[in-house]
Amino acid sequence: MTDQQTWAMEQLRQTFAALGRIPQKADFDEATRSRIKAYLGPWPRALEAAGLKEPRPKPARNRKRRPGSNHQRSDEP
Repeated sequence: MTDQQTWAMEQLRQTFAALGRIPQKADFDEATRSRIKAYLGPWPRALEAAGLKEPRPKPARNRKRRPGSNHQRSDEP
């Protein structure tokens, strides 16, 4: 974890403590908001990184078979 990421998470946590709720983008000035997103990614991922939001569950992978894989050829018995 970089110093910048630590700084961004601390900004989110301090704002959470001050407001008593999960911070919104509008709770920060443009410069701070931009830095947080640059260091931690999109807003929902930034909140997850700071421990303020549960990570979203990863969807189950849809395993489609590719044509020609593991199937019998029509000329085989």
